[in-house]
Amino acid sequence: MQSFPVSSSILSAKHLTYFLQNHYKLSQNASCQFLKAGVNHSYLVTDGSVKYIFRLYSLFWRTEDEIAEEIRLLIMLQENDLPVSYPIANAGGTYIQQLNAPEGNRFGVLFSFAKGEKMLTFSSDLHIEVGKIMAQFHQITQNLTIDRDTYTPQNMLVDSVEKLKPFLAIETAEMQFMLSTQRYLLNQFAEIDSHKTRMGVVHLDIWFDNLNITDDGEITLFDFDFCGNGLLCLDIAYYILQLYSTETDETEFNKKKDNFLAGYESIVKISDEEKRLLPMLGESLYFFYIGVQCQRFDNWSNTFLNDIYLKRFINLRVKRWFDFNKLTVE
Repeated sequence: MQSFPVSSSILSAKHLTYFLQNHYKLSQNASCQFLKAGVNHSYLVTDGSVKYIFRLYSLFWRTEDEIAEEIRLLIMLQENDLPVSYPIANAGGTYIQQLNAPEGNRFGVLFSFAKGEKMLTFSSDLHIEVGKIMAQFHQITQNLTIDRDTYTPQNMLVDSVEKLKPFLAIETAEMQFMLSTQRYLLNQFAEIDSHKTRMGVVHLDIWFDNLNITDDGEITLFDFDFCGNGLLCLDIAYYILQLYSTETDETEFNKKKDNFLAGYESIVKISDEEKRLLPMLGESLYFFYIGVQCQRFDNWSNTFLNDIYLKRFINLRVKRWFDFNKLTVE
């Protein structure tokens, strides 16, 4: 009997073990454990004392060329001694693997394991170090262009709201807030002084969930799945935005934000124009990631992504950041 088509599947960790043993010449004792489902699926690969992460991209999420550009960027960063999780080539020297999943061919990449663990909150001194790492990353990528998405007002604000519309009724207060704020943010983008801002390759997702920290304070940055082209201060804005969401005490938030910025500016100065843009760019990135969640609905579930979730997210995250920064819709 022919199998019924599927839109998304979870591949067997047991059979991925055989695949990885064969393609990467791992030992017979190597194992593979399913870690997380989402837009991409992550597996922990263990071979003796050595660990790796195998990322399996969802169908129609990233093209092979886009993944190749992510790999090219990571190799460049590794060669410049930036502390990142880097791609591992198989025994034949190939980085991108193809797996014939039930929904179609999916791409997979093996990455080095980032030592340490994720920490929801960490010391002010470590925020200084994150600032330094981000600035070093931007030093390498300033004026660089890769063959990936360019983050513009169109894809961050316009396209994202279109993706949201099927999930949230137009007459709700939350959608009306999104539409009025969209207009405000588009006007703010139009007023940016491009002569006083830096462009290049951005990570676009640097926050605690994509940093591993060891007991002695060694930090490794990973998950460059959203890397692309844009204003470098988008990364700064996103980090501060996420810091605000995890630090409930405003005094502590400001202390850690200032330390992060001090760490960054010990390597590269942030222009006054870039600093001015940080609140509105953070708000724009909330729009963008809501759009991603709606776009990849099949990777989540209706229990997670429904109108109640979206209303809570908009009120407790998007609107809260808007109000905190006293952004004003005219």
